[in-house]
Amino acid sequence: MDYIPNTERDREIMLKEMGISSFEALLESIPKALRKFSLPLPGGLSEPQALKALKDLSEKNGNTDTYISFLGAGAYDHYIPSVVDHLASRSEFYTCYTPYQPEVSQGTLQAVYEFQTLMCELTGMDVANSSLYDGSTALTEAALLSIRLKEKNKIICSRAIHPEYRQVLKTYLKGMQTGIVEIDAPEGVTDINRLEKVVDDNTAAVLVQNPNFFGCVEDMETISDIVHKHGALFVACVNPVSLGILKPPGEYNADIAVGEAQVLGNYLNYGGPYLGFFTAKKDFLRKMPGRITGETVDGAGKRCFVLTLQAREQHIRREKATSNICTNQALLALRACIYLSALGKKGVVELSRLNFQKSHYAYERLCDLKILETAFQQPFFHEFVMKIKGNLRIGKINKDLLAKGIVGGLELSGLYPDLDNSMLLCVTETKTKESIDRLVTELAQIFN
Repeated sequence: MDYIPNTERDREIMLKEMGISSFEALLESIPKALRKFSLPLPGGLSEPQALKALKDLSEKNGNTDTYISFLGAGAYDHYIPSVVDHLASRSEFYTCYTPYQPEVSQGTLQAVYEFQTLMCELTGMDVANSSLYDGSTALTEAALLSIRLKEKNKIICSRAIHPEYRQVLKTYLKGMQTGIVEIDAPEGVTDINRLEKVVDDNTAAVLVQNPNFFGCVEDMETISDIVHKHGALFVACVNPVSLGILKPPGEYNADIAVGEAQVLGNYLNYGGPYLGFFTAKKDFLRKMPGRITGETVDGAGKRCFVLTLQAREQHIRREKATSNICTNQALLALRACIYLSALGKKGVVELSRLNFQKSHYAYERLCDLKILETAFQQPFFHEFVMKIKGNLRIGKINKDLLAKGIVGGLELSGLYPDLDNSMLLCVTETKTKESIDRLVTELAQIFN
């Protein structure tokens, strides 16, 4: 069955109405050279054959069910309680998109409202929007807000922020005559002495990630004080899972807190779609990108939800819009809601502790291998950088590990040339003591 809804009789009637004899006559304005092509497609398959072909293709992919992964760097393997899939797969959630007619989308609006509330509680900030594309665009939106608000054209950015986040930032600011000053992190954390010299009264914002790309914990309170002395905004890019044990941005006076919420009940998904969150002080409410859902009552006095602010250029006059990259990820935000609700406050703290404890156990075991040394002497959350001694290269090490069913760490030399033959390793709560010990054993055999 070809599933084309128009019958041959339907096509004849349409062609007659148009006054032409064939479909090809519609294409006469297209040069013949462009019309002469063929698609060497195979014949159609039955449903069982198609399912088998797709299954065979899928089995060529590696996944975290069949491999032990110690790869992180912005995309993290966390356990997702079954209740998240069960509830998020309900058709009323799974098929809805975005509230273009918000007054009739009460379920979607309530889910988004709960997401906003949970992100404010987690970060300690005043307000949150309905979500953004991902962590990189959330960070960029924070920089754009700062530029608009402060009317200044200098952004200071730590080089310890995820390199891909910084690349997105540079791409969006390229045509805005805004200078981006990057601060090095020679010891694994932002060079505060250098920051003090660079930040000035022309600075719109300072952007710092915590834990940073290397997994190290930054001195956010000191950085916040330095930034605010010059009247700039302090933007914190944070991992929400770490906030179970690390001080939230609201407690060190961050003006804006953003990040990637893939870690909250969403799968790796080959790199997307992901879920950016954006929170801020209430002073910046009307400057925030995206949508903000509010709670109110209807004419009968019943609780209901509305889109309080819509800053997209699809909704308001273009010159008043804050951004055109602010579609909210409603389904992924819903999953984050279910995930956080299932864990609760104590669960989030326990999750953070498990990530911290297991990564430090792995770190200590790996340090026992004489061929490895730590790259930075800094506190870390659940990622850390190890440097390989000798001539054995990380590419070869990771290839050998993969053959044994283990995904190794991220090689850093391509992103940070000064970290030659170094790898970034990540350990989450999904890693057992046995899997960590196996990594150490396999590495020991490779080195020997």
